[in-house]
Amino acid sequence: MRDLLPANRPALVLAPMQDVTDLAFMRVIAGHGAPDWFVTEYFRVHAHSRLESKIVRSICENETGRPVFAQMIGRDVDELVRTARQLEALPIAGIDLNLGCPAPVVCKKNAGGGLLREPNQIDLILGRLRDAVKGRFTVKTRIGFDKPGEFDGLLGVFTRHGLDGLSIHGRTVRERYQTPVHTECVRMAVETMSCPVIANGNVVDVDTGVAYLAQTHAAGLMIGRGAIRNPWIFRQLAQTMEGSTPITPSLRDLLSYIGELYQEIARERPKFNELAHVQSMKRTLAYISHGLEGPFEHDIRRVNTPEDFFAVCHEHLDQDGLLPACPPQDSRLFCGFDALLTSREFAL
Repeated sequence: MRDLLPANRPALVLAPMQDVTDLAFMRVIAGHGAPDWFVTEYFRVHAHSRLESKIVRSICENETGRPVFAQMIGRDVDELVRTARQLEALPIAGIDLNLGCPAPVVCKKNAGGGLLREPNQIDLILGRLRDAVKGRFTVKTRIGFDKPGEFDGLLGVFTRHGLDGLSIHGRTVRERYQTPVHTECVRMAVETMSCPVIANGNVVDVDTGVAYLAQTHAAGLMIGRGAIRNPWIFRQLAQTMEGSTPITPSLRDLLSYIGELYQEIARERPKFNELAHVQSMKRTLAYISHGLEGPFEHDIRRVNTPEDFFAVCHEHLDQDGLLPACPPQDSRLFCGFDALLTSREFAL
C-alpha cells in the first residue's frame, strides 16, 4: 500500500460503510473531490457465500480513476481464502479484512469487531490470508472489543503477518461511535508497525482531520460519516495539507449534492420503488442535517413522497449561506451513524 500514498501529503481514503459506499456513492463522492482510494462494502463470507454482484459492480464498473480495495468479513478461514482468490481475479487494488464492524448481529457471529475477542483466531486467519493473497493485503480494525487495553495484544498479532496496511478506528467495539477516539492507540501502531497506518474515526471536518494526524503521525486518514455529510471533505483536506485555502460549500451546494445522490442511488436500483427510496434517503438526511439551523431535520423526517422530500430540501437549503464546517459535538453526532447501522440487516 505504501506505493499508493501521495508523495506530498497524507493519504485520504473513503471508509467502507455497509449499504452506503456502493457504486453510486463512490461516483458522487468522486465528483466533489475523490479520495486516494476506495474500500468496498464488505463481502459476507461463509460456507455458501458468493460474490455479491452489487459490490462487484463497485469494482468492475468504477470509472472514478481511483484504486478500489475489496473488503471481506467472516471467520471461516477456508472460506475467506476461497473468497480472496475469487476477488483477486477482479481489478482490485488489494484485499482488506474487516475486524471492526460493531453491528450486534455481526459481533454475535464472532465476525467483524466480534473477532477481536479471539486473537488466536485472528492470528490463524491473517497467516492463511497472507499466504494466499498475492497482492496487497490490509486490515481494518478497532482497538479492542471491550477496552482499549486490549490493543497491545492485538498489535502483537498484526505485526506478525506482513500486512501491507492497517486502518484503525480508534474506538472499541463497545464504544461504537459514541466516544472520542483513542489517539494514543493509533500512535502506538504507527510506532510499531512497518506498514502504513491509516487513522479512522470521528473525522468530520478539516480541523478534526488535521488534529488526528498531528496526534498520531498516521500515514493518512480514512473518513466515513464525515463524507456522508460533507462530500467535499477530501478536497478540503487535500487543499489544506498542500497549503491552499479549502473550498467553502454553500447550503445550495448541499442541496445539489442531495439531488445528485438521490438520482444516482435511484439509477443503481434494479427494482426501484420511489416511496421506499424516499424513506431510505430520509435516514441519510437525518445525519446530513446535523449542524444546520432551523427545523430541516424535523421537517424531512415527516415527508413521504418525492415531491414533499424535494420541497423541504429547497425550502431550507436553496440559499447562499455556508454549510457549517462541523456539526455540533453532541450525542446526535456520535449516534447518527449508529442509526444508519441499526436500520440495516446484516447477515453472515
